[in-house]
Amino acid sequence: MVAGALKERVSFAVRNEQDDGYGNTEAGWIEQFQDAAEYINLRGGETVIAARLENRHPQIIRVRSHTATRRITADWRVTDTRTSTEYAIRDVTASTDKKWIDLLCERGVVP
Repeated sequence: MVAGALKERVSFAVRNEQDDGYGNTEAGWIEQFQDAAEYINLRGGETVIAARLENRHPQIIRVRSHTATRRITADWRVTDTRTSTEYAIRDVTASTDKKWIDLLCERGVVP
């Protein structure tokens, strides 16, 4: 993996729930930061094919590991800044060399 492969731009947001003044809560997203990323499409497995048939598109979004990206959890959201496509984060995995963070994400589901 080389830094030159990080050709995409994504933003990360965390859910924020606020009182709407009528006793209910209203959820919104607050952008935390933007970063360069690489998209890695998953291939072939039975679960990947089944997800695509259900119009869910699982893929890996890889970012460089630093202070901000190490805070990401599965309840955050990723948005492609160029296309405004939103992805729900399903899992966060740091690489063994601690240089990269892989986010297992799904497009087509509610984050």
